[in-house]
Amino acid sequence: MKKYQIVIIGYGGMGSYHVTLASAADNLEVHGVFDILEEKRAAAAEKGLKIYPSFEAVLADEKVDAVLIATPNDSHKELAIQALEAGKHVVCEKPVTMSSEDLLVIMDTAKKEQKHFMVHQNRRWDEDFLIIKEMMEQKTIGDVFHLESRVHGANGIPGDWRHLKAHGGGMVLDWGVHLLDQLLFVIDSNVKSVSANLSYALDDEVDDGFVSFITFENGITAQVEVGTTNFIKLPRWYVKGTEGTAIIHDWDLSGEIVKPNALAGVSEPTPIQAGQGLTKTMAPPSEEATDTIPLVAPGKLATTFYNNFVDVLNKKSEPIVQNEEVYQVLKLIEAIFQAAETNKTIHSI
Repeated sequence: MKKYQIVIIGYGGMGSYHVTLASAADNLEVHGVFDILEEKRAAAAEKGLKIYPSFEAVLADEKVDAVLIATPNDSHKELAIQALEAGKHVVCEKPVTMSSEDLLVIMDTAKKEQKHFMVHQNRRWDEDFLIIKEMMEQKTIGDVFHLESRVHGANGIPGDWRHLKAHGGGMVLDWGVHLLDQLLFVIDSNVKSVSANLSYALDDEVDDGFVSFITFENGITAQVEVGTTNFIKLPRWYVKGTEGTAIIHDWDLSGEIVKPNALAGVSEPTPIQAGQGLTKTMAPPSEEATDTIPLVAPGKLATTFYNNFVDVLNKKSEPIVQNEEVYQVLKLIEAIFQAAETNKTIHSI
């Protein structure tokens, strides 16, 4: 079987990580690296990687079958089109483009050149997400009707170009793209409406976080949140179903599922003192009325991203990350920006 040769374009944090990912795949080999910065080329050379003097040199090398684009977001479109037109397959980091229309141009180019183009939405393989996916598919807590998905940190916006709007910086594009991709991957319904608020607490020209409330046509609602100024984190996942509630606290997969105990029957809750009043509504259920059980084991996707990429090249499989799905994520991102800028709920996605 053919061993495909891939070149990494951009040897920053993600580019160097892709060297490891691609090298671990079957029938795929990292042929070399190109970066515009001398210090990055030197770092790659120290790892024993072949260094290309220019992007044009990569495209001119007939041994190269594919390129991985891991450069600032605003350069993805131009590099991807050049590579496709030079006869190379392309893998691109997220967010794939600065707009949904730009992605359509790349998709049209890939079709015209009969080359494959795939986006590295790697968070579909996260175990915390796969637990939620498995739980929804198995109806562990009945039919899920509300999800809260968030990531919180207190380190501000990392790096340099991620602070700049022209390069596609900000947390909606940096982390939001992951959480929204996960959401659309597990909810089989079109988006009905979107509202959003962006944070500029750090006084950057791009958002340092956001909160978005999304309603789907099938009735499921979701709150998606990213924060970089949170010294106390809220749960990574909080999910409500018709037969229970699940929580995942963080990527360490700590959490639990609480379900009503059908054998205990329905008992009248005992009122509790709540501030300056009493409440039955917010009183906790009795111990015998609920069961606390461990989280389900995470499900698995068919294969790794890069093994899937090779299978796609060999016409053995369809992409796990479909370009049409990525397009819908970009449309949702655009709706979030529009909702935040206009302070209105967006109903046309």
